[in-house]
Parts: sequence; C-alpha cells; structure tokens
Amino acid sequence: MKKILLLSDTHGYIDETILKHVKQADEVWHAGDIGDSSVTDAIAKLKPLKAVYGNIDNAAIRAEFPLHNRFVCEQVDVWITHIGGYPGRYSPSIREAIRTNPPRLFITGHSHILKVMNDKKLGLLHMNPGAIGKHGFHKVRTMLRFTISGSEIGNLEVIEYKR
Repeated sequence: MKKILLLSDTHGYIDETILKHVKQADEVWHAGDIGDSSVTDAIAKLKPLKAVYGNIDNAAIRAEFPLHNRFVCEQVDVWITHIGGYPGRYSPSIREAIRTNPPRLFITGHSHILKVMNDKKLGLLHMNPGAIGKHGFHKVRTMLRFTISGSEIGNLEVIEYKR
C-alpha cells in the first residue's frame, strides 16, 4: 500500500504546513504550475516525487519534469498532466489518447477547483486537487491524500486551508 499526497498549482509557494503532509506520505505527486524549483526541491528532499510542468512553469522546470507523466503505482495505471480537462470535457490535445487508452486514474491541475469524479464511460477516476498555493482566484487552498493498495484507490481525504 502507498500513501499518496496529491497537490497542484503551488505557484512557488511551499510552507511547513504542506511539508508536514509531505512527511506523512509515501510519495508526492504534483500536477503542475510548480512556479519555482524550490518547491519541488523541498518535497524531493523528503519523499519520492512525481510531477509534471504546468503552463506557468519556466524552462528549468520544463527540463526537469514532463508535460505528461504516465506510470503504474501498485497495479493502478496513472496519468498526470496539468491541463487535461475532466470527464465529458477532456482537453482536445489528449481527448483521443484518453479514449483509446484510458488510465485507471487521471490527474489534472490548472483549474484551481478541487474535483474528484468517475468517468463511467471510460472506467477511470479523475482527480484534480485544486490549488495549494496562494496565487489565483481560489478562496480555499486544497490538496488530496489517498492510498493505492493493489488495484484499489481508497481512503480519499480532502485537506484544506483558508487563504
């Protein structure tokens, strides 16, 4: 079993509150708009990190992290990308790929809106952890914590803080 901390849209912001949750996870996944390498450096010093770059990320971050990160965790096929849409409204750039080869877990960021929903048509679970950074229109800072055990995704928790 793996305990995953999922975050996105840090926009260069990291603090001890976020790092406290990092320390409790087995792995941290970041769905883009990192904002500054100091964010991912601080996380990677503590736990294994999987991340993608987002639309605000500079050349150094884009050189370190891919646009899409697809991998298997336990027995779950995972696809992380920053701008991917959500069930019924996938981004045109990935729409065909997700229809022809859907992952079990599809993770995006970008919207700053926390969203977890099933795509029954494709048999996948979509997660967007919202935004944990302080830059943007969101009024609540959010991230997600969950476990993957074999092929099961469970124990989903929303972690939220006021701006």
